[in-house]
This record gives sequence, C-alpha cells and structure tokens, in this order.
Amino acid sequence: MGYGEVVADVLVVDDQADWRSMLCDLVRVIPELTVVGEAASGEEALDAAARLAPQLVLMDIRMPGMGGFEACRRLAERHPDVVVMLVSVDGRDEEAVRASGAAVVIRKHELSARTLADAWRVHGHG
Repeated sequence: MGYGEVVADVLVVDDQADWRSMLCDLVRVIPELTVVGEAASGEEALDAAARLAPQLVLMDIRMPGMGGFEACRRLAERHPDVVVMLVSVDGRDEEAVRASGAAVVIRKHELSARTLADAWRVHGHG
C-alpha cells in the first residue's frame, strides 16, 4: 500500500449470493479495502452499516424489498460519511443516482478490481 492511500472497511450488499461472493472476492484483491460484512437486502444493509460502521458500501441497485437507491438515501441520512457505490446491470440513471446520494454507479459488466480501486481513489474520503 502506497503512502496516502485511503483504507476502508467495506460492506457488500447484493441479493444474489453468487454476485455477493464475487464482489467480496473483488474487494479482497484491493489492498486498501477490507470486507467487514455482507448483506442480502437494503434492510440488512442498514442494520449492518449501523453495527459495522463501514467507510464504503458496495451495493446492488435492484433487490427485492428495499432497493439500492432507497437504501442509499437512508444510509446517507443516517451515516453521511459513508461512501456508497451502486452496482447495476442496467444503464446509469444519473438523476436517480444524484437523488440517492451515491458517489457513483458501476455497471456489473464493467466491474473489475481496477475499476473499483479507481472509483474508491476518486470518491473515498481522505
């Protein structure tokens, strides 16, 4: 890890166990990031964020129950210092992203360790 890099505890949120596992594996490749928890829904994400105090939440947009946009809005209200990066198979809805308070949306097919690390370096606090 180089001087000045911001280290973050990460909460990974996705309703699909395979995607959640893949996202966790991706986070573990990046030296600045450490997985501290997982959640399968927006509701679980809010509970986990309160318990775990992550600096970064990597969250799917489309989930049953409370989706990523609503969970992001609630996280921003309760934990304004947490950076939320939304992940989606769909195209970016810039208005919805801004309204949710998310730092960025990364499309699943564009997701890589480099993309995630670069997004953290741009949007991480430090």
